[in-house]
Amino acid sequence: MNSQVAERFTNYYEKWMSQLEDLLKILLLVSRDSHQEAGYEAIVNKFTSHHKELYTIKWALADEDVLAFFHSVWLSPLENAYLWITGWKPSMAFRLVDTLSKSERQSGGSLRGITEEQVKKIEALRVKIGLEEERVEREMERQQVSVADRKMVELVKLEIQAKKNGSPEAVTKVNELVEVALKVMLAGLQKVMKMADSARLKTLKGVLEVLTPRQCVDFLSAMSMLQIQTRKWGLKKKSLLKH
Repeated sequence: MNSQVAERFTNYYEKWMSQLEDLLKILLLVSRDSHQEAGYEAIVNKFTSHHKELYTIKWALADEDVLAFFHSVWLSPLENAYLWITGWKPSMAFRLVDTLSKSERQSGGSLRGITEEQVKKIEALRVKIGLEEERVEREMERQQVSVADRKMVELVKLEIQAKKNGSPEAVTKVNELVEVALKVMLAGLQKVMKMADSARLKTLKGVLEVLTPRQCVDFLSAMSMLQIQTRKWGLKKKSLLKH
């Protein structure tokens, strides 16, 4: 049975994805007009606001139930398989820039006119974000191995012993200690989730600052299409497995 937070975020995420599809349609329309500089900036701002809103809602709900975001029931198994600490991995954005840049050189398509200076800035950002990813992963590892700390092991023994002795007072006392330990564990997970989300937002902001408005439209279109299509493939696969 899903928690109330999971149900609320599921409803929100479905609407959010529907709005993303609408934004993608606008992105694709704007990208066809080479005289829409102001239009490029407006739609890019709408897109970034759309993503910031997602994290605002996510962080607010995580205060109630952070575990819901480590078991994303609103995503298909395929989408869940590619998650990096409750979301997309920041380095994926740099791979996308590389792919689009090669496409531009070969066919004059995506990321029109990307310069060597832009490529250098993207590479510097890649290194910076790579270090941040490593920090997040180290913190996640620290949280995971902390389950085997001496205090946790002793707490497990205490709970088993209290239930074995059948003392209501002892069981109540141990339950209180377990609640305290769980709060610490959940606070640690919430910290890691926010670190990962911050890395995602910094990546998006950093890439968009390097690219021109028109290139931003190309990049965001490709990023949105990947997210939307992966979801459609995942839901289709999930539906087939049920039959």
